[in-house]
Formats: sequence, C-alpha cells, structure tokens
Amino acid sequence: MKTFSATPADIEKKWIIIDAEGVVLGRLASIVAMRLRGKHKPSFTPHMDCGDNVIVINADKIQLTGNKRQENFYWHTGHPGGIKSRTKEQILEGAYPERVVQKAVQRMLPGNRLSRQLMTNLRVYAGAEHPHEAQQPEALDVKSMNKKNTRV
Repeated sequence: MKTFSATPADIEKKWIIIDAEGVVLGRLASIVAMRLRGKHKPSFTPHMDCGDNVIVINADKIQLTGNKRQENFYWHTGHPGGIKSRTKEQILEGAYPERVVQKAVQRMLPGNRLSRQLMTNLRVYAGAEHPHEAQQPEALDVKSMNKKNTRV
C-alpha cells in the first residue's frame, strides 16, 4: 500500500462561514488556520493547498481574554527610528477591525510560500454582510465546539 499524495485534481474545496461574535480570538484563529491548511481532511497533503475557503463575519465583535486588548502590534516603516505600534483595542475600534483576525490566523500558519497562498482563501469581514452568498457557504458553529471558545 502506497502513501496517498493529493494532486490538484483530487482536491475538493468547500466554502465555510464562521460567525466570530463572542468567540475568543486565539481559539478562532487556530480553527480557521486548520481549515485553511486542510488538516481536518483525511486527504491532507503538506505541500498542497487542500484546505477550504473560509469566510469570517463579525470580526469586530471578537473577544480577547486577559489584558490582550492592551497588547501592541509593532511594525517598522523602514526609516531610522521608524518603529510604530498600536494596541489591539485601537485597531478593533478603528477603520479595519478585521486585521486583528487576519494577523492571528497568518501567524498560526507556517511562514512560507504556501501559507501566503492559503491566506488568499481567507475572507474576513467586520460586519455580518458578505458578498459570497453565491458560493453557498456551510456554517461552522465554533461556539458549540467547546465551551471555552466563548467568553462571558
């Protein structure tokens, strides 16, 4: 018996929609990263994009435990002394609150070319509306998977 290695013809992608309202950020990000990578499928192949397309809605209503709202995201402009930072709370209350979820998922994927390709299969929206009704996404209830996935 030979080890199965998926080819592009063997891969079937589904569309999944996840409501992030009230869900803890790290737990959501790990579930989304697993779905994007395809590790939940028996035909998982490490070097292929065999994951699903994931839509995350209500990203602005994500929950953070402890003092993580006051933690900073850092970046550098490229100029001397150009380090900048913003707290997660500032980003969530700003114009693009979906970036907190995108960064959390991106950092749970390996840092290679495949993960950059996998990130194109993730769509995050701050509100409840999304333009992907034609794909007929299946709802994945992250809240009911584990009682620790939500925060009261």
